[in-house]
Amino acid sequence: MKFEEFKYERPNLEEYKKRSNKLLELLATGKTLSVELEAIDNVFKLQDEMSTLYNLVSIRYSVDTTNEFYEKEQDYFNEIMPHLQQLETTFLKKLLDSEYRKELVEKFGTLIFEKGELAQKTFSPEVINELQQENKLSTEYSKLLAGAKIKFQDGTYNLSQMRPFTQNTNREVRRQAQLAVSCYFEENEEQIDRIYDDMVKIRTIIAKKLGYKNFVQLGYDRLGRTDYNHVDVKGYRDQILESVVPLVTELTARKAKRLGISNPKSYDLALSFLSGNPTPKGDSTWQTNHAKDMYEEMSPETGEFINFMIDHNLLELDSKAGKSGGGYCTYLPDYNAPYIFANFTGTSGDVDVLTHEAGHAFQVYSSRNHIPEYRWPTMEAAEIHSMSMEFLAWPWINKFFEKDTNKYKFNHLAGALSFLPYGVLVDEFQHGIYENPELTPAQRKTLWRKIEKKYLPFVDYDDDKFLEKGTYWYRQGHIFGVPFYYIDYTLAQVCAFQFWVKSRENHQAAFDQYLALCKLGGSKSFVDLVESAKLKNPFKKGTVEDIIIPIKAYLDSIDDTKL
Repeated sequence: MKFEEFKYERPNLEEYKKRSNKLLELLATGKTLSVELEAIDNVFKLQDEMSTLYNLVSIRYSVDTTNEFYEKEQDYFNEIMPHLQQLETTFLKKLLDSEYRKELVEKFGTLIFEKGELAQKTFSPEVINELQQENKLSTEYSKLLAGAKIKFQDGTYNLSQMRPFTQNTNREVRRQAQLAVSCYFEENEEQIDRIYDDMVKIRTIIAKKLGYKNFVQLGYDRLGRTDYNHVDVKGYRDQILESVVPLVTELTARKAKRLGISNPKSYDLALSFLSGNPTPKGDSTWQTNHAKDMYEEMSPETGEFINFMIDHNLLELDSKAGKSGGGYCTYLPDYNAPYIFANFTGTSGDVDVLTHEAGHAFQVYSSRNHIPEYRWPTMEAAEIHSMSMEFLAWPWINKFFEKDTNKYKFNHLAGALSFLPYGVLVDEFQHGIYENPELTPAQRKTLWRKIEKKYLPFVDYDDDKFLEKGTYWYRQGHIFGVPFYYIDYTLAQVCAFQFWVKSRENHQAAFDQYLALCKLGGSKSFVDLVESAKLKNPFKKGTVEDIIIPIKAYLDSIDDTKL
């Protein structure tokens, strides 16, 4: 079947509850082990059935946020998701209480039980109403940004389509593009402030009702973080501040010199070369064909994977009106099908997102036979697969960039390193927000700008007064939709850099190590997966400093003035 043939029919919540509860009655009630195992297997099948329907709605609505049918279905799932979460929590509690727990641990491993303990803390029927409100606010934010219509030059563009203008070689075009995007956000400032203010208040209420001091630890627990805490994250952020920020400041000065600009502004930062940023030399179909060739050559496993994706129309790549921004990968368990969503704009970001999301998709395709709880790892671990795949694609990257290949490699590596301070900025901001939920919208903006100057001291917004007052975070959807999910990208990036080093030494050995990691899925926690892959733990002091040594050496070996 092609993706468009995948059938959606609104699930009946009450019927689903009945079917679930009938199975749950067989657990932790003194039945035989075989009865419990069969019931558990059937619960997993039910969960897959519902997950498939939910993800079909989510995909089809994000592809076209003007589709009234799927908008209503998205609203429906916003209402029922807390009830589904209640059933999931009950199921995990039954596993915890089973008299066959020892045998179940032997079969499923310990992690599902550790997640079960967290689930008891992060959900209660008392917060269903607030969870529904939180879901609605997240959808409202996504719809608002997806509906952006920015008039610029002789056309009208959405946020994704404005990206090429921010990388234009004409400085005034870049400046005007930044101002046009800022103007859109300023016109919607009151609405965005209201959405986020409501989100912070709702999440704080949920946390207090569940017995937490504030939302911070609840945010960590929601993300299934079982082997590190906010103290570990603070130490990691300090590593980035000490070891990476000075180097990124140096790279920014190096870029300004390449561009012939003595006093770079914020609108100069997206451009890397006077000759223009590297761009793929064809459209999405052309790039997909090259991705097919690349993955067929990379390994039998990746070849099988990419052909499955193409044959079943599981790649949604082109930017268009009404389509949500960004990129993601999700999974439709009833069809054993990953799905990749992106917004191609003719920039190098097209190849970045294609290889990045392919890394996610290949991982879940490789671990599709795990139980639902283990198909995906926690988010910071999941990003290792995606970011590492970006680097594992390097031997084939000339297929996409041709004469721009060397320019792309330099820019890709420098850009990945330069991302780290921004990533930890987002994280520190969110800690400040949820530790002080009473902050006003104006105070939140002041906080952002203060932390921004700490990690990105080189950012000068020039005459863009809107960004200068601390509003850049408006466009960072993770802050709104999945709080505390952003540091994950930076943790994974530090691990992916290690795969970059390994792949330059022996690509086949690096890929084999990567494949083994993909096959583990989410059967281990983040730190355990890192150790299983023989990678250095980002939380260990000195790891960041060590890993940037070969990166700096590579970047210093390139005469970037000639790119």
